[in-house]
Amino acid sequence: MASNLIRISLKAINSQTLRTLTSHRRPFSVAAAETEESDAFTFSSDGAADDSIHLKSSAKTSSSVSMPLSFMTGSIVGKRFYKKVTTKEADDGNGWSVMLDYRTLKSPSKRSLKLPTLSLAKAIAAEWDFQLACTALERVPLTRPKIINNLMSKFNQDLVFCRAPNDNVLTTGIYERQVEKIDPLLKWVELEFGYQPLVYTSFFGGKQDEGLVKAMESLLKKADDCELATIDALTSASHSLIISIAVVCGRLQIEEAVELIRLEEDLQVDKWGLVEGGHDVDLADLKVQIASAVVFLGLSRA
Repeated sequence: MASNLIRISLKAINSQTLRTLTSHRRPFSVAAAETEESDAFTFSSDGAADDSIHLKSSAKTSSSVSMPLSFMTGSIVGKRFYKKVTTKEADDGNGWSVMLDYRTLKSPSKRSLKLPTLSLAKAIAAEWDFQLACTALERVPLTRPKIINNLMSKFNQDLVFCRAPNDNVLTTGIYERQVEKIDPLLKWVELEFGYQPLVYTSFFGGKQDEGLVKAMESLLKKADDCELATIDALTSASHSLIISIAVVCGRLQIEEAVELIRLEEDLQVDKWGLVEGGHDVDLADLKVQIASAVVFLGLSRA
């Protein structure tokens, strides 16, 4: 069920609309309510028929519910404490809320969960209704300043800045592949932000131009909450702020990003062979992490 939902969602997303990281809202049709009063929504797909997910309506009165501690420690299967899941407009009219029975869903920090679009609220409601294991929060989101500081603290060690020595037999082929695949991305960074990124072979990284560092930090500060959360999730999976920003801006497709992230590992697989239950699982997990973040961002702009 989960993989089907992600597959359908991905097909509906046109990543070319993800060109900037400003707070400007753009149409992003992924899921649309069937009617204004409807409790169902439809994901468009390439098939002859659309797949609809229907959510039961709730009573008019509402309270709130926050996630129990057990939700942060593993799968929630068998721990469901609610019967009906639906969505409603936030009490202040600014955004949408997810309802579990008659209670408003809250974050672990006890704040009411408000989503910017109905599509994103419906998708989260569907996830709760399906009782997927991924609804268990494994960490409390950091505040904006901490997220930005954390991202920037690792910027000089970004994956795309690290270059294999071209005169070492142990890295034969890696340097050439990096030049072929990563250099075009670095050229895009130069054109987009006005500073040429430096590459280095040191295991400890190097130091980028201060202008580029400030440009990256400025971009993160201008991003809205959903964009910043997406970049944070992508960077956690990719170990590259540059790749993450390129995905969100529409410069890289999901498969292209995965290829760059796994460039060295894939070369090793080509040379030594695939370890079943190892390399294949890592690849699948990476694709899910990248795709999920893209779906989240797409739905936040729907």
